[in-house]
Amino acid sequence: MENFFDFPLTASKPMITANHQLRLQTRPKGLLAPGDLQLVESPVPELHDGQALAKVKYLSIDPTMRVWMAVDSYLPAVGIGEVMRAGGLAEIVESRHAQFKKGDKIVGLTGLQEYVVIESESKLPFQKVPSIPFVSDTLFLGVLGMTGITAYFGMTEIAKPKKGETLVVSAAAGATGSVAGQIGRIHGCRVVGIAGTDDKCAWLTDELGFDAAINYKHADWKEKLAAATPNGIDIDYENVGGEIMDAVLNRMNLHGRVALCGLISAYTNETPGPVNLGLIIVKRLKVEGFLVLDYASRFTEAAMELGKWKMMGKLKDRQTVVEGLEKAPDAINMLFTGGNTGKLIVKV
Repeated sequence: MENFFDFPLTASKPMITANHQLRLQTRPKGLLAPGDLQLVESPVPELHDGQALAKVKYLSIDPTMRVWMAVDSYLPAVGIGEVMRAGGLAEIVESRHAQFKKGDKIVGLTGLQEYVVIESESKLPFQKVPSIPFVSDTLFLGVLGMTGITAYFGMTEIAKPKKGETLVVSAAAGATGSVAGQIGRIHGCRVVGIAGTDDKCAWLTDELGFDAAINYKHADWKEKLAAATPNGIDIDYENVGGEIMDAVLNRMNLHGRVALCGLISAYTNETPGPVNLGLIIVKRLKVEGFLVLDYASRFTEAAMELGKWKMMGKLKDRQTVVEGLEKAPDAINMLFTGGNTGKLIVKV
């Protein structure tokens, strides 16, 4: 009689064959509408030498994504039908790549999808994430990731804060603004944040140590900004533009500095509001825009300094986590409706 147990007891490797992706179908006008990003299922390609397959765990939701949907900027606009570009954290599940092995965690431009193929010859390479006890993966998309690094270089290289100066941060309860303000505090500045709800303002002052926080949705917010900056403003860490930036420029001191990180008010509005550029001349302001990619060779330096401040309790953070890849379009809109506090992340 045949013995049916005379075969190797080896578990078969589960085959990963399908990948769910959000692809750009139409260039949005204003906020994202249903159908601007379409959820599709596509096959996972067979790996070749020099490639690795990674499962995306978390997606970074950032204002610049809305720019990528619309126009060429520092990166080309996402093409119609292409996977929507996004940063993320992923784990290697299969590798024929010399740099990565199974189980490695990486950060980079994963795109809005469940799986991403890592190429050896990528112009925007992925970076390994170190395993640090008691540090969650999501921190490498926030305080210890691109948003924190953006705040670090914007403050230390552009703003150059000095003890006793007054710093104003717009969108201060966002991922980058909240870190920028805390870096100002570390350097001895008086820090005033501008945010869109009383709860966010309370978080800035009660937990992050800002000296004052202004809710720009209150009718008297400009008067409150003046009261919070009695000696004028030396540094503007600008994330918003429009009317908010104009009000801040009006209170800038002579030879003040503006670190121009973003103009989120212009990303979904055709008329984002006026800015009196003549104030730059009258007040002899130094205004400098920057991209975090300008400092790519120094990312490790920034991450180590941010990590030190985090370990010492000088940097605090908060995350808003949305569950499910299919909810990513809603999450992107939250950036422009004020629905998040701190770093906005989609858990895949």
